[in-house]
Amino acid sequence: MDEAPPEAIGSTDPPLEGGRSDVGRLDDLLWWIYGDHPPGMAAALLSHRLQRTPAPATAGWDQRTAVLIGYADAVQAPGEPGLRTLRRFLDQHCPGLFPVLHVLPFLESTSDGGFAISNHTRIDPAYGDWVDLAALAEGRTLMADLVLNHVSSSHRWVQDFRRGAVPGGQMVLARPSEEGWDQVVRPRSSALFTRVETAQGPRELWTTFGPDQVDLDWRNPAVLVEFVAQIDRLLSHGAHWIRLDAVGFLWKEAGSSCIHLPRTHALVKVLRMVLQAREFAAVMVSETNVPEEENLSYLRPGDEAQLAYNFPLPPLLLECLTSGRADLLNSWLCRWPVLPAGTALLNFSASHDGIGLRPVEGLMPEERLQRLLRHCEIQGGLISHRRRADGSDSPYEINITWWSAMADSGGGDTLQWERYLCSQLLVAALAGVPAFYLPTLLTSRNDRGRFARTGLRRDLNRERFLEEAVNRRLRDPDAPAARALAAIGHALRVRHQLRAFHPEAPMRCLSGSRSDLVLLRRGEDGHHVWAVHNMTAERLNLPLARLLQAADGQPLAPQPLVDRLSGSLLEAATPTIPPYGVLWLQGLG
Repeated sequence: MDEAPPEAIGSTDPPLEGGRSDVGRLDDLLWWIYGDHPPGMAAALLSHRLQRTPAPATAGWDQRTAVLIGYADAVQAPGEPGLRTLRRFLDQHCPGLFPVLHVLPFLESTSDGGFAISNHTRIDPAYGDWVDLAALAEGRTLMADLVLNHVSSSHRWVQDFRRGAVPGGQMVLARPSEEGWDQVVRPRSSALFTRVETAQGPRELWTTFGPDQVDLDWRNPAVLVEFVAQIDRLLSHGAHWIRLDAVGFLWKEAGSSCIHLPRTHALVKVLRMVLQAREFAAVMVSETNVPEEENLSYLRPGDEAQLAYNFPLPPLLLECLTSGRADLLNSWLCRWPVLPAGTALLNFSASHDGIGLRPVEGLMPEERLQRLLRHCEIQGGLISHRRRADGSDSPYEINITWWSAMADSGGGDTLQWERYLCSQLLVAALAGVPAFYLPTLLTSRNDRGRFARTGLRRDLNRERFLEEAVNRRLRDPDAPAARALAAIGHALRVRHQLRAFHPEAPMRCLSGSRSDLVLLRRGEDGHHVWAVHNMTAERLNLPLARLLQAADGQPLAPQPLVDRLSGSLLEAATPTIPPYGVLWLQGLG
């Protein structure tokens, strides 16, 4: 591949001139990224090569949109592929609740919960096949991972590299030079480079996430072409939401941090253009578990990701609920970002990964962070670390289930349920799209057995469920899992009816000076909901009408307030809100 011209390499922003056709704009981007590239590449990337499938029922999102996150084999039945069992479970227990299903990596892989992909064209037989994936998409929209940064060390491209074969051997990234990599930002404490034997002797491969995950060489435009083919494959089987996994690490340059570089952002623009040329209603989601402003950099341009994971939320929410102090959470909510139209945040409390700590750099004092870490260790959690550029290690994420983390600091389960439900209802009330992780929805405890078998800390929060056993739990109305599904399901159905909860409807935090509650106003043009969250273990007696008026600066309508969650009128001037209680208030009329 020819090198890009010096003026392109020296640029910091790609040229995107107005008035250019899509092909012309894409060609400008490709020239800026690669310099010389195959003739007609832009037109080829924008061509519609799909056997088109029905578009999602709604373009983008509205207040009915919620995401469920789960593994392809999250629910298991003997002798049956996981995708089929998952489909039956969701159809039975969650009809209509989660229009979008994020199926975590389902391709053949060798490690890291499916993120070390060894074959881009084959689904792991334990999960089923492409027909099963398309069947799961019936009646819902799938979100699927595009694991852009790396492949398994067993992938054909890595084996071609070791043999000296082309073109596959040119797809992976060997160490470009001996010097210039001392500022690389790492998400792990493993070695940045891994030594392998090749037909030409020992070589070093770049391994950002560990020795079984070999980074790809995005300087080669053939890598982009392969991932466009993968987008086609996913879209044609019902995955209309595409999650860009670990996207911030794609481009490497000596002497830099090798994260969020300008050409990484340019590649995201390219992928967005390619995706929406194929399906206008498709949604691109960025996944960057980094400090907040870095994360938002993939939304702010307006032509990159449409959704970004709201990574500061889980640690701030967890710290609030375990300390009983909402001051840090309120301070952050009062600075909620203004985003371009058509973009939003994906709000969640827990996911298949740990609770990331980099996103609260500068947001949580060290003393409060250390108390949070101690609380989670008392509840059976573990702390994972990353390697800093200076060679030291620092806490990177907390590995614990959300349900286990909701237990009292003294180790008991008093108010565990109340804390848990409060946290999930707050996720549903925030501006953006709410997302729920299946083990959290089913109140999983730390999976010590799985962790003991694998030694992987994240496996504490990756429980798999036997279908027969989980069905029994959900038939017992007193079981935490049954209570959680019923309560969250009810809240989502209420949410469906409230325009104020549209993901892009305005949100204002009205509790910035308080540490006992979180008070949010959602909506506009007379369609308002006030979401009140008691974030303490005490009952709160609140002069609610005066509180809302004082915080909002606007007089309330004369009609009484109704709590949409319970359907009850608030007749008392000073209602009592129980520990961790939540109200969704609206004027009756």
